[in-house]
Amino acid sequence: MGRFSAILIHVGCVLILASLSTSATISLADADTTLKQLTENYIQLKEITETRVAHLEAKVGQLETKNIQMEKKSFHLEKLLELKDQQLNTLTEKVTRLENTLQNDKNSWLNTANEIDNIPLLKSAVPRTCREARAADPSLSSGMYWIDPDGQGVGDGPIYVYCDMTSGSTSIPHNSELPTNVGHCADPGCYSRPVTYNASSRQMTALAELSYECHQSIQYDCNFAPFELNGVSFCWWNDKNGSAKYFWSGGNTDEHTCQCGIDQNCVEAFMKCNCDSNAPVELSDIGVITDKNILPITRLNFGRTQLESSSGVHTLGKFECSGQVAVNGIPKSCEDLWRIGHFLSGMYSVMGVTMVESVYCDFTKLPNDTGFQTWIGFEDVKSSSVNFYVTRMSVHYSETKIPIPFDIERLNVGGAMDLQTGKFTAPRTGKYFFSFTGVINFPASSTSGFASRIILFKNDAAIGKSYCVGSGTTYETTSLQSTLNLQNGDQIWLIIDDITSGAFLYGDYHTHFNGFLLEEEIVQSVNIL
Repeated sequence: MGRFSAILIHVGCVLILASLSTSATISLADADTTLKQLTENYIQLKEITETRVAHLEAKVGQLETKNIQMEKKSFHLEKLLELKDQQLNTLTEKVTRLENTLQNDKNSWLNTANEIDNIPLLKSAVPRTCREARAADPSLSSGMYWIDPDGQGVGDGPIYVYCDMTSGSTSIPHNSELPTNVGHCADPGCYSRPVTYNASSRQMTALAELSYECHQSIQYDCNFAPFELNGVSFCWWNDKNGSAKYFWSGGNTDEHTCQCGIDQNCVEAFMKCNCDSNAPVELSDIGVITDKNILPITRLNFGRTQLESSSGVHTLGKFECSGQVAVNGIPKSCEDLWRIGHFLSGMYSVMGVTMVESVYCDFTKLPNDTGFQTWIGFEDVKSSSVNFYVTRMSVHYSETKIPIPFDIERLNVGGAMDLQTGKFTAPRTGKYFFSFTGVINFPASSTSGFASRIILFKNDAAIGKSYCVGSGTTYETTSLQSTLNLQNGDQIWLIIDDITSGAFLYGDYHTHFNGFLLEEEIVQSVNIL
């Protein structure tokens, strides 16, 4: 303030001198008046100056206070940054430890799988499906378990899956279960994501073969991101064989459709999918693929999301299988044997169309693989033995049109031959062989051209005939053989249809009739059992 006052006094004096110098004629009274005026001006100027200086000093004080506050805040922020750096370092260390733990767990799982592969006894305890695990121990709770769908001790190693022990279903996780944005791109399939499962293709195929049904859910949340536009497909998925599929729900079809198209309730009635609509709202198509022969989904492909307003988010469910393909009665193939748990390759007996057959089963392969089953031949399996051999002791027999009776039973296993009626009744459906041999005695006569005819009957129908001729006193042999397919209850017998008067069928062990079951249609007996 003293400096400012001195400046003002100096200015005042200068002004006075200037005034005096400009007019030498100014009177003393005028000078006094002028001096007073200058003094008042000085005082006013001084007050204004002092006020402004005080205001400036106050602002300086405020700025200094703010500066101190800023310095404190800066110091606090520096401390926070240091703390954040420490926390970041700590988190980085934790992430590194977690990654190492995960890697160790992965190695442990792989080692466990290798151990299971290398220890047949241990692997035999691994169930093929979650359903089998639940059946073996109903107390198990839902969670992650090891299973081995392709067989015990063969094929690929066990896989780690989620088991729902309430339903017995098996679910195989993969890397695309979370909602995933497809981004922005224009061309068909310009976004393409492979789906990686924690199971081999062979194991998943085996699981599907063992299960009654398999399915996989898929959802696409879209906004101006059509599956198909103007006949051009921008989106599709690939099945287990890599084939492109354009349906988004239901069974295998070549038709582009979604669940709303199946239910006929899409947002636009003429559309097959909600996402194909141009409606300016976010839409969704949610479906379940149910054809187990083409599952699981191996790749997802989307396109035409180049607009800023376009968006697409896909969510793919686990590959899930449940139930069991039933094998009723005697196994009919290597596949049936595989389904019920056989895993050792070798020769097996299976039920063919009508007979038991022998096959070689290679259980290192899956049912659809070439060489899984090799047919060897038929097996001579009969539910019971059927064979007979009868003959005639009586010397003379010449009755016609009625069954030839027999009086000596050499063999009659199964009791199917009735000697008194001369009829054989088939006890089993199958293929039979019959043979008849006899001697015809023609009497002495001057007339030539004696003859006899014997006929084999099946249920009143002639099946075969034997004809012989003779002249004079002669003995002529007659015979008849036949192989027949008979149903249970069919009857077989022989008759003399015609014979020259005086001639007769010679006995004394010269007339024989025998037969036996060659091949039984064992399927009939199995069905009865």
